[in-house]
Amino acid sequence: MNGYEKVIGLEIHVELSTKTKIFCGCSTAFGAPPNTNICPVCMAMPGTLPVLNKKVVEYAVALGLALNCDITGKTVFDRKNYFYPDNPQNYQISQLYSPIGTNGYLQIGDDTPKKIGIHEIHMEEDAGKLIHDTNTGETKIDYNRAGVPLIEIVTEPDMRTAEEVTEFLKKLRATIQYLEISDCRMNEGSMRVDVNLSVHHPNDKYGTRTEMKNLNSFRAISNAIENEFDRQVALLESGNEVEQETRRWDDEKKCSYTMRSKEDAMDYRYFPEPDLAPVIISDRIIEKIKASKPEFREEKITRYMSDYSLSKPDAEAITEYKNFADIFEKTVGFGADPKKCANRLMGETIRLLKDKNIIPEDLIINAKSLAELIKITDAGTINSTVSKDIFEKIFDAAGDEFDVQSYIEKNGLAQLSDTGELDAIIQTVIADNEKSVNDYLSGKTKAMGFLIGQVMKQTHGKASPQLAEEMLKQKLDN
Repeated sequence: MNGYEKVIGLEIHVELSTKTKIFCGCSTAFGAPPNTNICPVCMAMPGTLPVLNKKVVEYAVALGLALNCDITGKTVFDRKNYFYPDNPQNYQISQLYSPIGTNGYLQIGDDTPKKIGIHEIHMEEDAGKLIHDTNTGETKIDYNRAGVPLIEIVTEPDMRTAEEVTEFLKKLRATIQYLEISDCRMNEGSMRVDVNLSVHHPNDKYGTRTEMKNLNSFRAISNAIENEFDRQVALLESGNEVEQETRRWDDEKKCSYTMRSKEDAMDYRYFPEPDLAPVIISDRIIEKIKASKPEFREEKITRYMSDYSLSKPDAEAITEYKNFADIFEKTVGFGADPKKCANRLMGETIRLLKDKNIIPEDLIINAKSLAELIKITDAGTINSTVSKDIFEKIFDAAGDEFDVQSYIEKNGLAQLSDTGELDAIIQTVIADNEKSVNDYLSGKTKAMGFLIGQVMKQTHGKASPQLAEEMLKQKLDN
């Protein structure tokens, strides 16, 4: 637009999947009744002291290494002082002066690779959650989330398009999920993204940036970026200036509005946290964490193409989410054909997830049952229609084992293999559908589909559609 270019950097907060909070032993379980996962420490009662959760440090180091960061050998925590109702301490324990990871990058793009710089990653604690009741006008506070461990990832302003941002975030999410340090469920707030955006003409200095919050989906992030770009360009083209401010995105109205300006920015008065000792991360610890790194998505894609002869698009599709890749590998381990297993996960599984309004991260399928279904279908015991119906039952079992063979026998679903019986049914269908027979004989090939459908109806779906078509053609062509 008039030669303007976007300049985009991100601040991403990721809730870690530890069992307990960062500085106390309270549970981090999502969905507990309000104010039940709290204690004197995370509620900042007088006389209490924080105790650092070792697992948080290990997770932070693992992510730092995966993002090619320099790991800080001696890292400390700092107090970020501010008052807000969801912050029981009136300060947040975070890291400003010596974050645990710095100077990293994450590479995106296959054809034209590009490194997105990671300025830093640091550990901190989450705040509680304000719940606004629009009916009564009241605001209630749930402190269950207060003290849940976070890693904040701050990128350099290296992205130029919404597409680059989406690609970066999807790769970051996959990296974190494969590390198994967070589920990154944006709908539950375990991955939250703030977008810093400015516009300028290439080769000119960067413009004034704004920060956008309340972005809880990739679609919302993309829409917000395009909307803010248009807003800033319109201001500059009309002779006005862009003000440095924090804006809130309204995904329903597809617009943003001012939350606070630079003048309203708080002075957090950072100083070293006096109740926590410095954390020393030795080379031995770093090497131990390096040695335990998982097989990441890019490595799986290469292996699936090599070991299972999958195409690159297929390998990419089934590795986008770690749980999909886990189901695929377990199913193949039970003897299922890799290509047919991949087709199930990319086709029927995606359809069922959409139909039942389930997010991909929640998918659980019993691999043994799925492998049994694929092998029985391959053997011709059941046709594709019956196979799809049984797959939905395996899907609905949500990880519990489903006895495919017993279900087929109990419900009489085995494919009709008696050609004599099928021949009699086909002769009846031909006799009862003279018009469709004549249409086919006159060159209207679509009539064959109707005749096959009648055969399937007469056999209650148990005939092989391929065999039915073959026998119908043989009789009609003769």
